[in-house]
Amino acid sequence: MERFILNKLLNWKKSSYRKPLILKGVRQVGKTWILKEFGRCYYENTAYFNFDENEEYKQFFDTTKDVNRILQNLMLASGQKIVPEKTLIIFDEVQDCPKVINSMKYFCENAPQYHIACAGSLLGIALARPSSFPVGKVSFMQMDPMTFSEFLIANGDESLAEYLEHTDAIEPIPNAFFNPLYEKLKMYYVTGGMPESVLMWTKARDVPAMQEALSDMISAYERDFAKHPNISEFPKISMVWKSIPSQLARENKKFIYRVVKEGARAREYENALQWLVDARLVHKIYRSSAPGLPMAAYDDLSAFKIYLADVGLLRRLAQLSPTAFGEGNRLFTEFKGALTENFVLQTLITQFEVAPRYWAQSNPPYELDFLIQRENDIFPVEVKSEANLSGKSLKKFKELFPHKVKLRVRFSLDNLKLDDDMLNIPLFMADQTDRLIGMALEQL
Repeated sequence: MERFILNKLLNWKKSSYRKPLILKGVRQVGKTWILKEFGRCYYENTAYFNFDENEEYKQFFDTTKDVNRILQNLMLASGQKIVPEKTLIIFDEVQDCPKVINSMKYFCENAPQYHIACAGSLLGIALARPSSFPVGKVSFMQMDPMTFSEFLIANGDESLAEYLEHTDAIEPIPNAFFNPLYEKLKMYYVTGGMPESVLMWTKARDVPAMQEALSDMISAYERDFAKHPNISEFPKISMVWKSIPSQLARENKKFIYRVVKEGARAREYENALQWLVDARLVHKIYRSSAPGLPMAAYDDLSAFKIYLADVGLLRRLAQLSPTAFGEGNRLFTEFKGALTENFVLQTLITQFEVAPRYWAQSNPPYELDFLIQRENDIFPVEVKSEANLSGKSLKKFKELFPHKVKLRVRFSLDNLKLDDDMLNIPLFMADQTDRLIGMALEQL
């Protein structure tokens, strides 16, 4: 499978300021695979060390901080050759090895000629713990589920992916491309972007195997909940996790603790929710009071929405059958808005450095699905799951903040167009948002 993160890894390899790399991402998103593939393609050899399979490797980091001794021990124990610049060293499953993570400081300072990449599930949790951490001595990279463009390439639709990538004018997409892209997008809502699920569909067209792959992932995540250091948090994490489809199915998607459990209070469940955020299984999007910079200064910390890391996982967690995506199925119609919003958020998170926010006011009620920051501009975003284009909230937002809004963005099933300051992006072009906004601003 083609993964675009390979280009980022290549930039890391070539950088004259390269530091040891920590690759973060949810379990089964393909971190180990991409690092091994990167080593295979761009290095003479790869030295791979898994600290879960071979716990004895941890001892080499307990007894010394001398990187040459550590490397010598690893080479002897594994029979692997390690050559500066020519070998990619992969340390996998390092989440429970604080001394391995800490040793990155010494590799950075004393042996920068070695190329080292660390990965592990729940690394976000490990890094959130207060412990000795090599601040400023490592680079971070986030690996997210496959984008819709990556899904198209895996599905053998390279021509469609290329068409999206090379769209260079804001004008309607011809039906010959529009209709197949919409059909593929519905399929992406079913499979999501987790590599195993995509593989089961694209290579074998095996729907039961794809369903099972997603179920197995969800079970693995639920087993991970038990790894919380405070075991009493385990049932709370599980309850928050299972409440996410109900939270997103509501008209007002603001996270409500009583949806988790009748009478639940924030202080009882906020640690459980934060665990899911640190694990990158969910994205927490705060309500913003105004389109100002920095965005964090305008956050209302008491109001936020929660989305899942992957639209396919959300569909499976909601127990929505793939057959629901046939025309006219009531279940899909009712939940379509939630899946569409989750899909758009998933693509925006990978394109913009600052996490999106949302905006709402209660009297009279208006709500914008997202606010995104691109360079020093903030753009209001509305998401429609159909070609239903009444954008009252976008209009209201512009009335309230006329000098702050250069461009309004709407995702829908309408065609690509720029209507005055309103950019309509077809949902299947969400991966191109950053580029399309740039083109629209030039046109304006």
